[in-house]
Amino acid sequence: MPATRPAPSSPPSAAPPRPTVTELRLSAYKSHRGAAFRLAPVTLFAGASGTGKSSALEAYEALAMLGAGAPLAGAFPDPVGCVPERAEADAEGRRGFRIGCTVDGPAGPVRLDLAVQAEPELRVVGERLTGGDGRTLLTTALRDPGRRTVQAEWHTAGSVPVTRAPLPGDRLGTALLPLRVAGKTEGQRRVLAAAEQVVVALRSVFPCDPQPQRMRGPVPAGDGRLRRGCDNLAEVLHRTRTGCPRRHARLAAVARAGCAGPVRDLGVEELADGTVRAVLGRGTEGGAPAGTPVGRLGEGELRYLALALVLLTGPGVLAMDPAAEVPHAMQTLTVLADGFDRALDRRQTRELAGLAAQICAEGHIRLVGTVGEAGARAARGRAGVTVVDLNP
Repeated sequence: MPATRPAPSSPPSAAPPRPTVTELRLSAYKSHRGAAFRLAPVTLFAGASGTGKSSALEAYEALAMLGAGAPLAGAFPDPVGCVPERAEADAEGRRGFRIGCTVDGPAGPVRLDLAVQAEPELRVVGERLTGGDGRTLLTTALRDPGRRTVQAEWHTAGSVPVTRAPLPGDRLGTALLPLRVAGKTEGQRRVLAAAEQVVVALRSVFPCDPQPQRMRGPVPAGDGRLRRGCDNLAEVLHRTRTGCPRRHARLAAVARAGCAGPVRDLGVEELADGTVRAVLGRGTEGGAPAGTPVGRLGEGELRYLALALVLLTGPGVLAMDPAAEVPHAMQTLTVLADGFDRALDRRQTRELAGLAAQICAEGHIRLVGTVGEAGARAARGRAGVTVVDLNP
């Protein structure tokens, strides 16, 4: 299943200063065939069950893992499930899938396209990295199924136009190029710039899926970062309340807009056993401060607070491993939120979508999420929010 030559991307009017994934392509992946989705600062995939909303985010997260150096088996734990339904095997019994993305940035628009064999054995069978002018910067192909490698060629533009070498068949070749390319010629430097732009954009991803049932109890105080399930929300609030008072005040305002009853503050109580718990300050009752531990809140309120915290904190507080060699100011964090509106009512969805639009307009954070049909109706009217309808 060789990788096909992609058409050149249309260059944007102005390249963003930070590497950003601006298009996700699902050429042949699960229920998607020939699909290409432009990604805005806030993009919400909507549609009925089975239309492929979650599949789009799964493909994005898989690319992010590969960009960080993960093997194929880690990025695709069920590779056969990624093969489009009713896809027939070739004469050798091979079936697979194809995904890709475009990353805009200082190097211009760079396309990454990946073809993966799922059966009879998981491996890369083709990868192509293409510059905005259509020039192929890297291409790999499976020449010998008996070997564990693919044959790679990358642009050199010196006395030798291309460099050829084997690369591992279970890794993303683009992520390996910075270790393989010397950067001595103009062509090599162009390849390095394109590969690094793609890797930085893909690594700057935080998949978020708040789990209310794990957020209700007290947690040990510490300097940990917010985990994917947000179960240590109280620990992170304990840090940000004193370290980021401006953002904490904004989070309290968001809590007032989306939680039932009066909310004057979002505080943290230190308990006798050394643990902490988050509390909604309700004002005073009988002359004494009144509050509600967040553990007593409903699922929707807890998910609402957790997602708001993610949007308002940023990579320094989130449990992720972005490209450490690149300053935060040169990176754009992308939050992946499958079920963005899960357990939320219409008012909470609108408030959270509005917060996302405000934060993402600043350019340092982007959001790609999925919503149900009710969530789509609530979010569609918010300025700065793009809803991609996957209904047929």
